[in-house]
Amino acid sequence: MKNLTSRWDGPLSSPERLLAAYESLLARSTRMLACVRERDWFALVEEQSCYVVEVESISKAEGGFSLSGEERGRKADLLERILEQDVEIRRSLLERREELYKLLGMSRRKRDLARSYGVREFPGSGGGSRPGEEYP
Repeated sequence: MKNLTSRWDGPLSSPERLLAAYESLLARSTRMLACVRERDWFALVEEQSCYVVEVESISKAEGGFSLSGEERGRKADLLERILEQDVEIRRSLLERREELYKLLGMSRRKRDLARSYGVREFPGSGGGSRPGEEYP
């Protein structure tokens, strides 16, 4: 999952290079989606960092070109595919956030219960506590 380079180098000095940048952005978006599906959150963060840099570069260069009808169509197709993937990525991240909130809530409840009843939790015991064991 460690392909953090883009398919274009240097300045976006022509419509062809601009479209190549959009194709690179689509490839990165595809890798981000794969990270989400594989639940590889660290790789996703790395890919997303590069994605933001690519979007900024494209945004800066965007106004400098006049695209032909065919080029505009290609750009629209690429953007549509990128946005479709973005929707799935965001949906999955929202689901992951909810999972984490639930885990945090359960962990806090266990901790609070353990403190309330003076029960010590033991690492490796699945987060549970052993009856009769109290804090010193």
